[in-house]
Amino acid sequence: MGVSEILAVIDHEIAKLQQARALLGSGAATAPKKKAGRPKKVVVVAPVATKPAKKKKRHLSAEGRRRIAEAVKKRWAAQKAAAAK
Repeated sequence: MGVSEILAVIDHEIAKLQQARALLGSGAATAPKKKAGRPKKVVVVAPVATKPAKKKKRHLSAEGRRRIAEAVKKRWAAQKAAAAK
């Protein structure tokens, strides 16, 4: 989450708190009705100068693949044995 996204969220929370303060201060008995459906998504413009960090690829060793294959075969055998009963 970038700085601009955090600032947008904070600004949104401040606006909600100011609205609540105004309602409580004026002594209004009813709260504004919420609209049905999903809340609107806050659109944040990312800075142009920064590039997103690339995720490192994870590699599985040959031994890891072999161990996973053995575990899956063992699981399938157990399921097949349980179904045969």
